[in-house]
Amino acid sequence: MANFFTDNPDLVFHLETTDLDPIVRLWEGDFAEAAEYDFAPRDVNDAIDNYARVLEMLGELAGDHIAPRAEDIDRAGNVLADGQVTYAPGMLENLALLGKAEVMGMTLPRRFGGLNFPAVIYTMATEMISQADASLMNLFGLQGIAETINFFGSEEIMLEYLPELASGRATGAMALTEPDAGSDLQAVQLKAYQNGDGQWLLSGVKRFITNGCGDVLLVLVRSEAGSTDGLGLSCFVCRKCPQLHVRRIEDKLGIHGSPTCELQFNDVPADLIGERRRGLITYVMQLMNGARLGISAQSVGIAQAAYIEARKYAAAREQFGRRIEQMPPVADMLISMSIKIQAARAVTLECAYVVDQAIGAERAVKAGKTEYRKEAKQLGRLAGFLTPIGKYYASEICNQVTFDAISVMGGSGFMRDYPLERHYRDARITNIYEGTSQLQVLAAIRGVTSGIA
Repeated sequence: MANFFTDNPDLVFHLETTDLDPIVRLWEGDFAEAAEYDFAPRDVNDAIDNYARVLEMLGELAGDHIAPRAEDIDRAGNVLADGQVTYAPGMLENLALLGKAEVMGMTLPRRFGGLNFPAVIYTMATEMISQADASLMNLFGLQGIAETINFFGSEEIMLEYLPELASGRATGAMALTEPDAGSDLQAVQLKAYQNGDGQWLLSGVKRFITNGCGDVLLVLVRSEAGSTDGLGLSCFVCRKCPQLHVRRIEDKLGIHGSPTCELQFNDVPADLIGERRRGLITYVMQLMNGARLGISAQSVGIAQAAYIEARKYAAAREQFGRRIEQMPPVADMLISMSIKIQAARAVTLECAYVVDQAIGAERAVKAGKTEYRKEAKQLGRLAGFLTPIGKYYASEICNQVTFDAISVMGGSGFMRDYPLERHYRDARITNIYEGTSQLQVLAAIRGVTSGIA
């Protein structure tokens, strides 16, 4: 029996020592929902106990059910036929398992079927899922799409989309990049226009879309005819439909269980999220910050999985009459790997903690507590500064650790007989997608030079 939460003393340490009291109070208010929902906490201690129970349950699912399927999922991949993508059988089983466990809407409000958990707990959960199967995290970790709809969408849109996303009945996708608009999202050209009935329609191509075959897509679109910059972009939500065609799925180095799609929008009906012209500057920037935090957690999870494989191998493998873990060069590598992972986890969870404070303060402002306005603004800037730092550091550490883990295992680590070669392949994307390491550096520099640091 494996449990990726209780078996990880550092993760348990963070839950037990992080001061969650202010976060819980910001997220739960006066705990009034305890009278309406059986699973809502009555006080701070009840909330923290609930976090621990869910993490332990999810740790068991990750260790005993998700991780054993990861190798088969990686080898099976996804199949595209007649514009429809079919997941690997194990991936479908994992999604059904997570939906039954009611963890596909961890951060969403309870009225939509969510758990109303803070980001720091969701980040711990994301690490464990990633340790079990990094490709599954790319579906589990897309809950930020629902968060964006919850934060900026109308009541009608929230009621339409959020319950099915929270229940796991629907999966989502974040459709941002295009063939000529990768890191430079201001260059997005996919167009939105209104027909005679006022219905918005989307036309164009998106590329490198994680889970682009999902049921609900949040799309960055050029809504202002004749515009050429970010101010001409808006955010829309649409459903999978006959007018939305998956042209291809990418043949990738790693993350094989998660389909990466090229999409053709042929007048796809869509709904505007929030206000026009704020798609990139306001909505997608918040979405990207959440996605980058998710990749930080994914990076830590992959590194943890690689380290465990290397440590087990070093404890069992004998050369020259002793276990190789007793050889100083190997022991030094293992110790260094462990230290790097703990550091990356600390940075990632600290970033999540600040994000929670920022979201909680913003919620208070929306509830009419104007005294939180200045704090919300300051915390929002700090969260925007720490997010690229966390993503940069954790993803770079992930690549270093998986590289060193193969060195510990030698030729065996290079073989598909062990899962380490999969972790090594999966690691490489972490410092590329949701913004390369170089872009994270640029974002962090702005935080330093503007005085946020």
